[in-house]
Amino acid sequence: MDGTPDVATHGEGGQTHHASRWPIVAAVGAATLYGGGGLVLAGGSLLPRLPLLGLAGVGVVVLFVGLAGWAYEAFVADYWATQADRSRIYMGGMILFLVSDVATFAAGFVYYAFVRVGSWPPGELPPLVGSLVLANTLVLVVSSGTIHLAHGALEAGRRRRFVRWLAVTVGLGVVFVAGQIYEYYEFVVHEEFALSSGVFASAFFGLTGLHGLHVTLGVVMLGTVLVRALQGQFVEGRDTGVRTVALYWHFVDVVWVFLVAVLYVGAVVG
Repeated sequence: MDGTPDVATHGEGGQTHHASRWPIVAAVGAATLYGGGGLVLAGGSLLPRLPLLGLAGVGVVVLFVGLAGWAYEAFVADYWATQADRSRIYMGGMILFLVSDVATFAAGFVYYAFVRVGSWPPGELPPLVGSLVLANTLVLVVSSGTIHLAHGALEAGRRRRFVRWLAVTVGLGVVFVAGQIYEYYEFVVHEEFALSSGVFASAFFGLTGLHGLHVTLGVVMLGTVLVRALQGQFVEGRDTGVRTVALYWHFVDVVWVFLVAVLYVGAVVG
């Protein structure tokens, strides 16, 4: 973090390998986030909550700074220096990551299924299905369409349209995250529905928070792709970054629709 350039070595075929600091930064951020969040959940009344929440917030910032720096170094800085086709490697890695993510979300939904086994509802539920969640759902579904339009424009050689639709997708992602934060504010402040409100609350905030973290990561990824696009990167045949991020974004979109159907609508009509 002192401005010293990363060490680079050259392997076979002229490929450049970096001794990067960014994975370490991201790991420290993740550890700080999980440590602060875990102490908030496990500390009860023994530990002050506000400093621990602040610690978790610092962890979020450091994590995403590390991820953004890592992505820039891996994909932006060396784009012009290499002509190697790594699409299969990157697409395969993204698919494997999404498969593991399916298992992660499935564990949360299994917990929610056990919550539903008992008497229902387990206490008074807040107004889950309202204009805010419907608007947020519409925003995310539309953003899945705009990233598809962006990729289609790139394949058609319409670069300005590609950048325009990509920027719209980033904006819609930011709107979704802001909407979810506002929803949390409404629930906690006005409805007195918080993580400590019972077993349903733990399932609700656990699943929606996990998804919100994924969307925030997706916005960082989309923003990195947008920066690359503004620098003149991506052409037909060299669009792996766009395709992998689009695949991830479609995944978080599908998960959200399923989450709304099961956790929001299902809790009310069940």
